[in-house]
Amino acid sequence: MFKIIVELFLLVIISAAITPFIRRLAFVLGAVDNPNARRVNKKPMPTIGGLGIFVTFNIGAFVLLREQFPTHEIFSILLASSVIVLTGLIDDILELKPRQKMFGIFIAALIIYFLAGIRMNVLKLPFITHEVNLGWWSFPITIFWILALTNAVNLIDGLDGLADGVSMISLTTMGIVGYFFLHTHQLYVPIACFMLAACLLGFLPYNFHPAKIFLGDTGALYIGFMIAVLSLKGLKNVTFISLLVPIIILGVPITDTVYAMIRRKLNKKPISEADKHHLHHQLMRMGLTHRQTVLTIYALSLVFSFISLLFLLSPAWGTWLLIIGLLFALEYFVESIGLLGEKYHPLMHVIQSIINQKKRTDPTVEVWHLGDEKPDQLKSKNTQTKNDKSKKD
Repeated sequence: MFKIIVELFLLVIISAAITPFIRRLAFVLGAVDNPNARRVNKKPMPTIGGLGIFVTFNIGAFVLLREQFPTHEIFSILLASSVIVLTGLIDDILELKPRQKMFGIFIAALIIYFLAGIRMNVLKLPFITHEVNLGWWSFPITIFWILALTNAVNLIDGLDGLADGVSMISLTTMGIVGYFFLHTHQLYVPIACFMLAACLLGFLPYNFHPAKIFLGDTGALYIGFMIAVLSLKGLKNVTFISLLVPIIILGVPITDTVYAMIRRKLNKKPISEADKHHLHHQLMRMGLTHRQTVLTIYALSLVFSFISLLFLLSPAWGTWLLIIGLLFALEYFVESIGLLGEKYHPLMHVIQSIINQKKRTDPTVEVWHLGDEKPDQLKSKNTQTKNDKSKKD
């Protein structure tokens, strides 16, 4: 174990050492992100930073920690991730259409499903004693899982260091869950999570605000794809809770993606159409600086990671309470920052109506201090009492 820890630190150093060379290569290839209406950067910025992460991870997988990985699967993952990186490189240099990028991810997902054999096969639902064999549903569910998570990480890559830091937190949590909770003999899955997190840590100083290089689609797609594949490997035969855990761990990018789709649907716009109403955009509109926004989303990601660990430690009834509480808090947070628009506040309206109803039903209480003039309410009651006494007399 000590040897693995030392080699993880070595990957951090390698990633940090490779990144300046990747930065120079970006200028040579013309992989430069120029400022526009949708961009936060004010000057041309080199992209394809994810290429260094891809190279560093594979140095770890094929050189430093080769004995930890099964040959067939690691070569299959290398082939699929190469398709992803190639798609990202082309997009960073020439700018692909959304459908073209989705096609590249789809090809990589097919390699994972058919060649690597990594897929969801069995699902055990709560309150059902027998496992559900997914059968032919295994294919669409597996492909959807890879497409969804890959794009979720790509969509959140809007500020310096944002996707890098959030992914690093998520991968570290996935590694902890895989090592301590899943009790699997395939330890290479949590090791791979820690390896990729180490690569991201080495890249972060160059990517944190003010950034010297961006991940680009090369990096965002690769990181999202690897997270999808590694989480999928741990979910080969899943229970309801083990299915929820990676979704909770990736709560920030998944929430941003889901609400972006709902927002565009409500506004009658194409789902693939980009906008400036993502989570980080809304937080910056509230007055947070670039760095404060990134650190706030890091904190949110840590909260989701902590909740995912609570799911694994809670009894069945506690799990349902956590789900209800999480959904309630998430909806309230989304409405408070206006992620779906300024007019969308259904939960807040319900809460406000309950408070108003409570105010209407509460009796009016007036406080009277001795020596002060009696409130009108007490005066009227006192007068009524005297009248009642006079009538009796």
